[in-house]
Formats: sequence, C-alpha cells, structure tokens
Amino acid sequence: MEITDLPLFPLATVLYPDGILNLRIFEARYLDLVRECTREGKPFGVCAVLGSEPHDGAARNSEAAAIGTLARIIDFDAQSDGLLGIQAVGGERFRALRTRIAANGLIRADVEITPTPDKRPIAPEFGLLNSILGRLIEQAGDQLPQAMREPVDDADWLACRLAELLPLSLQERQILLEMDEPEQRLEELLQILPRFQKA
Repeated sequence: MEITDLPLFPLATVLYPDGILNLRIFEARYLDLVRECTREGKPFGVCAVLGSEPHDGAARNSEAAAIGTLARIIDFDAQSDGLLGIQAVGGERFRALRTRIAANGLIRADVEITPTPDKRPIAPEFGLLNSILGRLIEQAGDQLPQAMREPVDDADWLACRLAELLPLSLQERQILLEMDEPEQRLEELLQILPRFQKA
C-alpha cells in the first residue's frame, strides 16, 4: 500500500509503532503540518535524522532516514511559553520512495507502508527481556503513558518498548526500527543487553 504526498517531520529521534511522541511546535512549516493533519484527519511521517546536529529536536532535511513511522495526532494544547504542544502515537512503518520540498519548506513524500507483523506470543528465550521491560516500566512509573505501562504478550510490542526505554544510540534505534521481524529485533536486543549489566 502507498500513501502519496505524506508530510514528513524529520527528528533526532525514532518513533516506533504504538510509541508516544510529544513535540513542541514553533516553525511555521510544522504548524502548517499540524493544521493539515488535524483538519484532514491524516497522519504525518516521522523520520530519524542521523549524523547531524538537531535544532530543538528537528534536523536537516537532506539526511532523514528513508524508513520511518506514521504518526497520528491524538492531543494538542497551548503551552505556558506560547508554543503549541502535540502528542502523537506511532502507527505503521513506511519506506519513503520519492521526496520533495513544498513551497512552505515541508518535506513531502510518497511512501510504501510496511505490513504490520501479526501478533506473536513472547517466546520463552526472550523471557529475560520481558522481565527487564517490566523493571524499566516500574522505574519510569507515571512518566510513561498508561498504554505503555500495561504489558502485552506480543513480541513486536516487547521489542518496540525496549528499544524506546533502553539507553540506545539513535543509530541503534534506527537499525532496530528497520528490522522486519520482531524476533530479529529481540535477538539484537539480547546481544546489546550485556552492555547494560553491572560489573
């Protein structure tokens, strides 16, 4: 499935399916994006920008990753500093096929949607990862949205939440996002895990 003319928001972060993204909007082009998406009830695309210095979360257009995640705005408010705050939730992953710059400076793309993996129970060999996620959720407490504090017996959900909560580099998060199989993500996380174990 393809989506044509999707507005993109390049950021110095990776959004995973079902993840929560909070943004403060001040640039005119991204205010245009919010207006368009709320008016038409459509998503925008979030792409990580690797290897460049971000400017308050946003980053240079030319280095945005080709694989990103759809985001749907679920809430917005005027913040105390006068900026617009939005909260979005991650949807399907996509691959950008063609991009262009609109007159207002927004990057727009034709994208191919990546099929969402079927729900699969968490295999016994990933039980350690499930326990670690439980501890991370407990430590984070109320800082996490309620939907992220309720464990789900699904391999893809486990992999995505761990990728969000572990202190990984932006590049590592992007590599995990680009993997198609949940078990592949979980295997990679098992390989990374010893780095966080106390000596």
